[in-house]
Amino acid sequence: MAWQLSLDLPHAVSLGPEDFILSEANRAAHDMVTAMVWPEGKLALIGPRGSGKSHLARLWQAETDAMILPARDLGPSLPPPGPGAAIVVEDVQRLAPAAEATLFHLHNRLAASGGRLLLTADRPPARLEIRLPDLASRLQATAVARIADPDDRLLGAVLAKHFADRQLVPMVGVIPYLATRIERSFAAAAAVVARLDRMALAEGRPVSRALARRALDAG
Repeated sequence: MAWQLSLDLPHAVSLGPEDFILSEANRAAHDMVTAMVWPEGKLALIGPRGSGKSHLARLWQAETDAMILPARDLGPSLPPPGPGAAIVVEDVQRLAPAAEATLFHLHNRLAASGGRLLLTADRPPARLEIRLPDLASRLQATAVARIADPDDRLLGAVLAKHFADRQLVPMVGVIPYLATRIERSFAAAAAVVARLDRMALAEGRPVSRALARRALDAG
C-alpha cells in the first residue's frame, strides 16, 4: 500500500447565504440576527464551537457592511467607530482583561450613535468572566440568540458540509452511519471529518464505511 504524507493544510470554508443550513436548532437564532431589530441595538449570538456563529455573523456583515473584530485582538489602539456603525465582536469568551475597557467604550459609542453590536460567544453573557463591573452589567443586559446542539437533520447536513469544504466525496451511507454514532455536537462532526480526511489522504483510500468505522474506533 502506498502511504502519503498527510499535512494539516487550511481548507476553504464556504460561508455564503446558500451554505447556511437552517434547522430547528438554529432557526430562531438566524431569524433574530437577520431581522436586525434588537433591543438597544445589540445582540449576543451564543452557541457551541462549530455551530455556525461565524457563518451567521458574516451573513449579517454582508447585509450591514459590518466590521468583524476578534475579541482576542481588541486593544486600546482600536479607533472609535463612526456614527451608526455595525460591529461584530467574535468569541467574547476570549476577551483579555486588558481589553475589557476597549469593549466597554466600543459598546457605549455604538449605543450613543445608533450603531449595532453583534457579539458571539460559546456561553451566555452572565457566564463570561468579565472583571470590569460596568462592562459585565451591559453585556448581561444584552438580548441573546441561542444555537442549540444539532438535531438529526442538521447533524447530517453539517457532516456533509464539512466533507464538501474539504473536497471529500464520501461513499453512499457514510454520512448516516456517522450521524448515528458520533456525539450529537458540532465539534464531534468537525473532528470526525478531519480525522477521515487525514486517513483517506495518508492511505490513498476513498471515504467508505469501513474507513469511517476505523475513524470512530480511533477517536
